[in-house]
Amino acid sequence: MKTLGILGGMSPESTATYYNEINRQINQQCGGNFSAPLLLASVNFEQIVQYQKQGEWHKAGELLADYARKLEQIGAEGILLATNTMHKVADQIQQAISVPFLHILDITADSIKAQHLHQVALLGTAFTMSDDFYRNGLQARGITPLVPAESVQQEIHRIIFEELCVGEFRPQSKAFYLDTIRSLQQQGAEGVILGCTEIGLLIQQADCELPFFDTATLHSKMAVDFILAKS
Repeated sequence: MKTLGILGGMSPESTATYYNEINRQINQQCGGNFSAPLLLASVNFEQIVQYQKQGEWHKAGELLADYARKLEQIGAEGILLATNTMHKVADQIQQAISVPFLHILDITADSIKAQHLHQVALLGTAFTMSDDFYRNGLQARGITPLVPAESVQQEIHRIIFEELCVGEFRPQSKAFYLDTIRSLQQQGAEGVILGCTEIGLLIQQADCELPFFDTATLHSKMAVDFILAKS
C-alpha cells in the first residue's frame, strides 16, 4: 500500500470523517486488521479562518504548502487536502510537492458524470459557492453548478462555521439546508454537491430524493484507490 499524507484540521470534525472513512474502506477491501498508512498534518483551523476572513489566501496557501512539503519529506507518496474551500490554494500546494495531489473536484465531477447528470446544486461555504475557483473548476470538468441567493449562502456559511465545525447539529439548520435544496431542484438541479466536508454530518441521502455527492466520502474513496494503487 502507498502512504498518503493528509492536510487536515479544517475542521477537525471533517478530518475525523476522512480518517474513519478511509480506514473503514481499506478494512472492507483488505479484511483482517488492515488499516491505511496515513500521515496527518492537522493545522490550527483558527489561523486558516483568519486568513480567509482577511482575504490572505496566499498566506494560507504558503502555510498548507509548507505542511505538504513536510509530509512528503517524511514519506507521503501522495497528498490529500481534506477540505473543499482550501482547494482555492490547490495550485500553491501542487507546486510545492513532487508527489501526486488528489484533487477533490476530479472525483466529484467524475461521480456526477457517471450518473449522466450535468446540472447540480452546490452547497458549501460562501467562498466555495461564490468564488470562481470551485464553480469554474466544475464547469471545466463538464458540470454546471447552481447556487442559492447570496442571503441564503450567508446562512449556509454561518451554519457551517458556527455549528457544524464545532460539532453542533441543529434540526432547524437541517431543515434550512433541505429547503434550499428543494428550491434549487425547482430551478433544474439534478443532484446535490455537498461541497463542504462538514455538510454530510448534518444531512444524508435519506433526507432527499435528489442524488447526493458527498465530497468527503467521494474524496475518501479516491484516497483509498490511491493507497491501494488502483487506477
